[in-house]
Amino acid sequence: MTNNDKPNNIHLSYFGQRVRELREKKKLLLRQVAAHLEVDTALMSKIERGDRNASKEQVIKIAEFIQADLDELLTLWLADKVESAVGEEKKLANEALNIVKKKFSK
Repeated sequence: MTNNDKPNNIHLSYFGQRVRELREKKKLLLRQVAAHLEVDTALMSKIERGDRNASKEQVIKIAEFIQADLDELLTLWLADKVESAVGEEKKLANEALNIVKKKFSK
């Protein structure tokens, strides 16, 4: 299922949701963040909704601009990428993730 196929009532993006929370808490407008990234407001809105993926460089710029914890945002961004890669393979996902986890814990 792609992000475009997801119903509006389910989680779309760990990263985007957190960015929106932090942006609103700082009382920043979407267009302010978009201007800092040098992208249009529509693209920034899509990133927050999970319809488009931010690049790693954009994640870094967003964290700096909204004064957020970079490691937190990068972790959420990576979680979105992992979830997207796993996709519909829910039955095999945990086993695959455990294999990778073992490799990284060495």
